[in-house]
Amino acid sequence: MFGTMQRGVGAYAKVGLETGVASASPHKLIVMLYDGALVSILGGISNMKAGNVAAKGAAISKAINIVDNGLRAALDKKVGGEIAENLDALYEYISARLLKANLSNDPAILEEVHALLSDLRDAWNAIDPLAAAPAAAAAAPAPMRAPTLMSA
Repeated sequence: MFGTMQRGVGAYAKVGLETGVASASPHKLIVMLYDGALVSILGGISNMKAGNVAAKGAAISKAINIVDNGLRAALDKKVGGEIAENLDALYEYISARLLKANLSNDPAILEEVHALLSDLRDAWNAIDPLAAAPAAAAAAPAPMRAPTLMSA
């Protein structure tokens, strides 16, 4: 019975996440990517400290995947210019540090990367996408526009 309930809860959580992604603005999607990477890094830290090698590797691999195939892939370097280029370099650094932490079993590196991504998430959260839009567009019931650093 407990296993059935666990599967039901897991399915419900998956539907909730998929619904959240489908209805999220581009700005919110980036926040969700940061959140996913941060949760994965915390999982890597706890599994590293507990000696769960496979779970540690899976959590860190997931964080690398989110950074490389989510955050980095979303950058629009043509529109974002120097800021997007700098973010790309920072994301590359973060991925390299995550790999190093995994290989060397070093939780201090994971904590460093967690702090970097937390700062980036906080800065991204401080952006009000509607403030950058013209007043008429902001007042219209049209969908929210994507931030200029990211492709839609």
